[in-house]
Amino acid sequence: MRTLLAASGGGHLTQLVNLRDRLPFEVGEVTWFTMDTPQSRSMLAGESVLFAHPAPPRDWRAVLANRRLAGAAFRRVGFDAAVSTGASIALSALPVSLAHGAATYYIESAARVEGPSLTGRLLSALPGMHTACQYRTWGDRRWSYAGSVFDCFEPGPRASTDEIASAVVTLGSQEGYPFDRLVSALHEAIPRGADVLWQTGATPTAHLGIDGRPAVPASVLESAMASADVVVAHAGVGSALSALLAGRHPVLVPRRSSLGEHVDDHQAQIAGELAERGLATRCSPEELDLEVLLDAASRTIVRSEDPPPLEL
Repeated sequence: MRTLLAASGGGHLTQLVNLRDRLPFEVGEVTWFTMDTPQSRSMLAGESVLFAHPAPPRDWRAVLANRRLAGAAFRRVGFDAAVSTGASIALSALPVSLAHGAATYYIESAARVEGPSLTGRLLSALPGMHTACQYRTWGDRRWSYAGSVFDCFEPGPRASTDEIASAVVTLGSQEGYPFDRLVSALHEAIPRGADVLWQTGATPTAHLGIDGRPAVPASVLESAMASADVVVAHAGVGSALSALLAGRHPVLVPRRSSLGEHVDDHQAQIAGELAERGLATRCSPEELDLEVLLDAASRTIVRSEDPPPLEL
């Protein structure tokens, strides 16, 4: 098998990396198709990677430009299968895969708790497309339930914690969507003198005296999470997964579209799902205080020993 694994950056890529070993077929020779970011270079080091053009949400010109890249790759390599977890990269790569007669799978992001994304709705209308979701609640004849990327984790034992000496704050790297409310709340809630890694994306922090970093390589971020007392993140799938992989029970703070913090409110769904599984604490910026941070710091996450394969 020669398999193309295609995903936009952030949570889409993190999901596909962690679902790869649960695919129900031998992927063989793999080529990744994603954006060139510190995350992808760190996460896919040593892999065969085709870097896509930057593709902001709903930028159709970028979708078409990346479709041309995908077409050239299919003609050059002749892939037997293609799998994507979204978002715009899926619109670029998967129709090309179908046109070349390859087995083609779209796994809807775990961010979509109540139904498919726009990408998913468009792709599900294509003949021959295999579409799968990560929630039983909305699986149907068109969308088979495949299992969840979160099936790999479960709550671990609690530990005694009486201080926050170190923390990781991660807000993702999506351009154009600052999250000032969360940064301001954490500036007050995190004890003075704590060692904090601030990965702040598009959120300005200089006025608060915070040394924010727009992007941090995945390896650096995950290492910092593993040693931190607590992780606080926007409720993006990628940030949540990174915390879980580091064994941390994150405090997840959903962005709100009505305040210009994201394009929609799917982060509230993600935070709710993970809180229900006992894998995270859902919190608003107004609710954040030291007590919330200490409670999350006392909780741990462990990997499931034998997660089931995906059902595609």
